[in-house]
Amino acid sequence: MSAEPHPTLPPVRLPSDAELARDALGAPLFARAVRLARWAGPHTRVGAGGELAAAQLPEAAAALGLDPADEEGPVLASQAWRVAVDTGLVDVTEPGDGDDGVAGGDGAAGGGQDGDEEYGTAAAGEDLALVTGGAPGEVLDLWLAALDTVLADAAVPDLDDLVDALDAGGEIDFDRLDWNPGREADFLDGVLANLYLLTASGHGASEGPIPLPVLAASMVIPEDMGEPTDAVLEQVSDAMMRLDDQFRQLEPIGLVEFRPVDEALMAETDEEEFTAAGSASGPGAGGVDDEDVSRYGLVRLTPLGLYGIRARMLEAGVTAPAVGELADKGADALLDAVSGYPEGAAQAEIEQWLAGREPRDAVAELLAAARGADAGGPLRRLRCQQALAPAGPEAEAAVRAVLDDPELGGLARVWLSERGAADVPAPDGAMVFWLTVDTIAAQLAADGEAAELPLLMSSLTEHHTGFFDQVWRVDHPATAYVLEAMGRMHPDKKSAKEARKAAFKARSRQA
Repeated sequence: MSAEPHPTLPPVRLPSDAELARDALGAPLFARAVRLARWAGPHTRVGAGGELAAAQLPEAAAALGLDPADEEGPVLASQAWRVAVDTGLVDVTEPGDGDDGVAGGDGAAGGGQDGDEEYGTAAAGEDLALVTGGAPGEVLDLWLAALDTVLADAAVPDLDDLVDALDAGGEIDFDRLDWNPGREADFLDGVLANLYLLTASGHGASEGPIPLPVLAASMVIPEDMGEPTDAVLEQVSDAMMRLDDQFRQLEPIGLVEFRPVDEALMAETDEEEFTAAGSASGPGAGGVDDEDVSRYGLVRLTPLGLYGIRARMLEAGVTAPAVGELADKGADALLDAVSGYPEGAAQAEIEQWLAGREPRDAVAELLAAARGADAGGPLRRLRCQQALAPAGPEAEAAVRAVLDDPELGGLARVWLSERGAADVPAPDGAMVFWLTVDTIAAQLAADGEAAELPLLMSSLTEHHTGFFDQVWRVDHPATAYVLEAMGRMHPDKKSAKEARKAAFKARSRQA
């Protein structure tokens, strides 16, 4: 017997849409796109692909408060303009699509100079009004569109590599470049999925950023590989450098907080040392201090980034729960879902579910949902017990109502006894043994064969003389499964042997 499978991904805790929308508007690249959308007008000239004319890039950079003489200014302006166009913040009429291709229709864009026919027009788009007048969800939709653009750009090789790969006819030789667009997009999606998983599992935003070598290794080194070969370590090093470039592009849209690889480190370290040291830079790596790790790059998903990657996963059909989304569901849906959550996330979800309900009715609904002889029943009852823990005297009547229930009576007695309630009937032997089996089955389902479980087994069995002579008769669907686990894990060898014998009897009884 085993519990129901856990969700594909652990649940994440997200700020409100209003907070996320504020973060989106504050992302440097998105903010620059908004400013350029407001700047666009009759003077704006665009090319056949909607890009700003090269001669206008310095003006656009100046509109963003950047130095037009610095080569980075026009580059940043070009990036922001593309985001503005792709998100609908700017509407573009390409050359030949209107007014004979002359921007503004009267020569205003080019001042009447020859060649204006080569340019189209641009103006603020309807969606620009959503930036200040839209709901938070509408602002986030704009940001997600911007994120798609940035992710597409991040999957493209460095410009120098593209130039080197041009053939005699001016076309890109993809074989020489060793670049497959679909493969690169899949690689970046995989990296972000791993970063999301590390963050959602409590190893990201809550416990500090992820070392870049750890993320690269997660994409390259198979889980079942022992000591990585030199060839694999070289692949990790190559992946690190790809990620270093990609995260530099993703930081301005607000997806990540990123500390790049220290360029001085690469200059002072040869390739072999860089690869070996980088691969050893995971959390807890011996001989590598925090400063050394940070030199190899650190990355963390922002709350906005967590929202963005989750939105993309949901669109792709991935199960990616968020804490709070069960608040309006029934207790059965709640307990089924949180049975697969880590304990902290389960508690947070339960608290939000309880917050909007009358305590007595909520407790009665939880108890009813906790029943069941299916594989998930023990863990549902454990989560129900967790949900009842903060309940006060107002829940007592609902709890007493299940004292005679064969599946819930033990749980009810524990809850009442912990609160010093009077007139709590003592459980009979059958209920004690049933509750013991149910408790261990729940712990196995929640945490597997965790290190703490042998101590629980010892504690539950040492107070009952002849425990294994009686427990195999318990009418619980997990009896044999639990006894087999006790035979493997019980810290006392004699008890473990007795557990294995009892498991055999339980299996024979079920046959």
